[in-house]
Amino acid sequence: MKRTRFGSRDRLSRDAAELQRLATGLSESGGKLEDSFWENQLAELVDDLLKGGAEDDINTALDRLFEANPRAHDELADMTEARAETGRLTAKDQEFDIQLFSAPILAWSRFSIPACALPQAILEALTTQLGAHVFGADIKVGLADYLFSPDQLPRSFCDTWQLTQALGKATLAGQNLAVDTAGMAETNRFLSDVRYLVGSIVVPRGKPLFRWNEKDGNKETALKEWIKQGSPNLEPLLTGCAWEALLPDAYHAGCRNADRLSRPYSLKASVDYLQTTLGLMPADIRAVVGPCYDSRMEEYRVGLGPKSSDDTYHGIVWPLLGAEDEATDAAGEIESVLREAGVKEVLFLDHHFPMEFCDDCGAPLFPNTEAELVHSEMPEQAGANSQALH
Repeated sequence: MKRTRFGSRDRLSRDAAELQRLATGLSESGGKLEDSFWENQLAELVDDLLKGGAEDDINTALDRLFEANPRAHDELADMTEARAETGRLTAKDQEFDIQLFSAPILAWSRFSIPACALPQAILEALTTQLGAHVFGADIKVGLADYLFSPDQLPRSFCDTWQLTQALGKATLAGQNLAVDTAGMAETNRFLSDVRYLVGSIVVPRGKPLFRWNEKDGNKETALKEWIKQGSPNLEPLLTGCAWEALLPDAYHAGCRNADRLSRPYSLKASVDYLQTTLGLMPADIRAVVGPCYDSRMEEYRVGLGPKSSDDTYHGIVWPLLGAEDEATDAAGEIESVLREAGVKEVLFLDHHFPMEFCDDCGAPLFPNTEAELVHSEMPEQAGANSQALH
């Protein structure tokens, strides 16, 4: 996924320099035929680097282009993502395309949100429902047998490519992929978070990948049917959670959509949490919103507490994503979500806050009515279930 990058001054390798040259050529192309010329060369080099594990060359090229040529940066990032999440296999003299996909689930809980292995019966049911309602008619579907937290997803383009290849081969063979959990990252605990089903489809070349690629399909219907038919199989995995299934999509697109939708979901979850835990009604909550800066504006932080005091019971981080900056009307969206949740008092602070965290526990600090960054603290009656929202 595209990330904000700040330039490295390391010496460029030959491959990193060639990536820059090809991406720049593509960004300056004036027509579709020329696009194809540059795209074919760029795809071939990116494939070689992903296969060889040359993550540093890719990242160095992206770093340099981020500063020097943002349009070329985006072309290279798009190409790298595309090549990392797709592939091609041949079986019985027939060519098949592989597409890695993610099926995100937004969830919140007063307890731990599970990240866990998927039982065989649930795996089989989920692949059946995905094949019937999300993907095209001529595809095979395979899943990794694990419900991932964001901390456990592939951390690099090369890791993503390796997962795509492994899942694609398993799917073509009619199998799901057994995930080796040894050494898997621990899951950070948040009140609200995302969980991911990750899988692949194998489709004969030229056939529709998704249900909405077919003449009688669309995304709205696909999501509705996935929620309706898939939810009974997801329910046992998310005991004690409120949750919402999102539309499965190509891997990076699905993850980005989850990042975007998790922000309003976290705000609403926080308001619900204060109501169910403390009996604090939304109309009695005050929200204090402040922008936080590093070298540029990075996020809004929202402190929530009772209107009757200056306490901050809970906090939510609303990060800026992709091309968003301080000119984006994120503040308007935050206010709209809070008011929709029933919060009537929303205070926006005209202040440049630093990106400060608690020295003891590492939790982000949140603005209060005095324009100070403070630690959110649930009152003692909330007990041990108080957790940080992100």
